[in-house]
Amino acid sequence: MNRTAPTLLWLAIALVSTTPLFANDPVNPAATRVSDGFELDANDWPWWRGPQRNGTASASHAPLEFTEENLLWKARVPGRGHGSPTVVGNRVLLATANEEVGSQSLLCYSRENGELLWENKTHASGAMQRNTKASAASGTPAWDGERAYICFPNSGALFVTSVNGMGEELWQKRVSKYVVHQGYGASPTLYQNLVIVSADNKSGGAIAAYERKTGELVWKRERPSEPNYPSPTILHVAGKDQLIMTGCDKVSSFDPLTGKTIWEIKGATTECVTSTVADGNLVYTSGGYPKNHMSAVRADGSGEVVWENSSRLYVPSLIIHDGYLYGVLDAGIASCWKADTGEEMWKHRLGGTFSSSPVLAGSSILVGNEAGRHFAFEATPSGYEQIAQSQLGDQVFATPTVVGGRVFHRVVGKDDKGARQEWLYCFGA
Repeated sequence: MNRTAPTLLWLAIALVSTTPLFANDPVNPAATRVSDGFELDANDWPWWRGPQRNGTASASHAPLEFTEENLLWKARVPGRGHGSPTVVGNRVLLATANEEVGSQSLLCYSRENGELLWENKTHASGAMQRNTKASAASGTPAWDGERAYICFPNSGALFVTSVNGMGEELWQKRVSKYVVHQGYGASPTLYQNLVIVSADNKSGGAIAAYERKTGELVWKRERPSEPNYPSPTILHVAGKDQLIMTGCDKVSSFDPLTGKTIWEIKGATTECVTSTVADGNLVYTSGGYPKNHMSAVRADGSGEVVWENSSRLYVPSLIIHDGYLYGVLDAGIASCWKADTGEEMWKHRLGGTFSSSPVLAGSSILVGNEAGRHFAFEATPSGYEQIAQSQLGDQVFATPTVVGGRVFHRVVGKDDKGARQEWLYCFGA
C-alpha cells in the first residue's frame, strides 16, 4: 500500500551533520531515455516511485527539511487517500475518495501554484476499503504525458480507468473480481504501449496489460487466491526487462509484453506490500505476513536465493544506492545492508511507525513516519548520518514525490475549524 496540515507544526530542526540541506545530483540532461521505450523529461515523475521505478529522484537542490521559508504553496485535497502525487509537465495528479458517499476521483492541480484544475469522478459510489490504515484511494496514478491511468477497487471488482489531460474519461476496464482483505494499494505501471495492473486478492485475481490508447486487453494472467498488495514493477535485470511480482508465496517474473512466465520460485511471503528493487542481477524482496522476510533472488532463472533475513520491511519499500540497500522498518528503524551479501552495515532507531516509503535525492534519503515527523539522512554504509528533522502535518501515509528541485507531499492536518483535512504541499528552494 503504497503504501499513504493547514498549519505547519514545526519542531526545532536538529542538525547533526554539516551536510547541506539540499540534495545535489549530477547534472541531468533535459530528457532521459529509459529502457522501457519512454522519453521522459528529467523534471517529470510519471508513476509510482519515479522514472526509475525505485524511489530515486533525478531532481537537484530539493529541500530535505520543511519550513515556512521553502513552502511554495499548499492546496486542499478533498476526501481521503494514501496515493502519492504524479508530476508531469505543469500538472500534478492525485487520487482521492469520498468515504461518505463512496466516490473515487482523480484530481489535477497546477504544478506552479496548486490551483485545482479539474476532477474526474471515476466512480460516483461503490468504493471499497476495510483496514483502518488503508484508504479507498491508495494507488498512485501513472501518466504518459497524454493520458492518465488509475486503479480503484469498486463494487466487488478492480477497475483501471484512463482519462485525458482535460480530465475526460477515455476508457474504463474491469480487471477482475476483487475481495477486500486489508485494502488495495497497487499502482498501474506503463511499459511501451501498455498499462499493466495487478489485482491479487482472495477470490483469485489477475495481472493484466491493456493497450494504453484504446484499453484493448493485450494479455492477462490469473493469480493465486491470496491477498497481496504490490504494484507490478518493471526492472531491467539479467540483461532484459522483467515484470516482477512478489507475494502469494512466490517471486515471479513475466515478460512485460506478453505476460509469459520467465521464471518463478517459491519464496517471499503470502502478503507483500513493497515495490521490488534490483541491482541488475539480484531482485530484492520483502514481506510481512505470515512471517517477516527479506531476500535477494538471482534474476537469471536459476532459482538461487543468495541471502535472506527476518527484517520486517512490510510496507515501506527499499532504496538501492551504490551497492547498498537502505530501508526503514515498519517499526521505525532505519537500516543499511550490503546488497550482494545481505551483511547489515548499521541500524538506527528513528521512532514512530512508518507506512510511507523513503525517497533517494542525490545521496540523501527523505522519509516520514505516520505522525508526520520527517527525517533526512545520508545514504552511506559508514553509519547513520542525520541531516535534519522536521514536522509536517499530523499524519502521513503517502510517499513524497521529489522532482524538479521540489518536494510534492500529501499529508493530513486540520482545517480552520479543527476538522481533519488532507493537504497537498509543494516545497522548493
